[in-house]
Amino acid sequence: MSDYQLTPIAFIESPYKQKFAIPRQPRLIPEAKAKCKFVGEFNREEFVRGIEDFSHVWLIFRFHETADKGWSPLVRPPRLGGNDKKGVFATRATFRPNGIGMSAVKLEGVHYENGQLWLELSGIDLLDGTPILDIKPYLPYSDSLPNATAGFADTRPETPLVVEFADQAITFCENNSALYPELQSFIEKVMPLRIGHDGPPHINPVRICIQENRLVGIAEAVRPTFFRYRDYGPSAAAIERTTAEWS
Repeated sequence: MSDYQLTPIAFIESPYKQKFAIPRQPRLIPEAKAKCKFVGEFNREEFVRGIEDFSHVWLIFRFHETADKGWSPLVRPPRLGGNDKKGVFATRATFRPNGIGMSAVKLEGVHYENGQLWLELSGIDLLDGTPILDIKPYLPYSDSLPNATAGFADTRPETPLVVEFADQAITFCENNSALYPELQSFIEKVMPLRIGHDGPPHINPVRICIQENRLVGIAEAVRPTFFRYRDYGPSAAAIERTTAEWS
């Protein structure tokens, strides 16, 4: 069998600094913004000429955080509660033979500044630093299949998790709206998608408050679990999870 060498054409700058916070599918959180920065010989405008005419693009990428951790022919999809096994090719598990994934995301803009070419994206579901192997335009007449069925993942994931904002946290978001105009909405959407599925059922609700002039989400589980938000860039925030006291 032949081996194939793949070279990244770009890397993602994403608000998701840890796997914990990432939604399991693209476009579930439109407020999740990212930059796709081209590298090396691909950092030239001619590579993306005409791409601005498309509203969405496919990103073909490498699961770089799990690529060296092995794979199994059977996996336990979280949507099934982690109990039932499915074939890896019947799921979108990150632990795959070749560690390749794909996401359809919204193209917000194309930029070339100070010698750097980058795409402005939204609805992203990729970890910061993800290597991009290829980019293709999304074609609605071919790629959209309204009558398709999706087995155990036929509906959008939902959770009853409640996210509450303290008055100080709301004021914090309002005061930073010029730099992060969608921060509160981003937090409200990402917390239920991740904590609601991955955390114990008794952590409801998550309380967003202020500690040391930062937004902090506190969920009462077996012991307090703190969810920290740190600055990322325009219209976004990074999320990190700690199990220690806030520092």
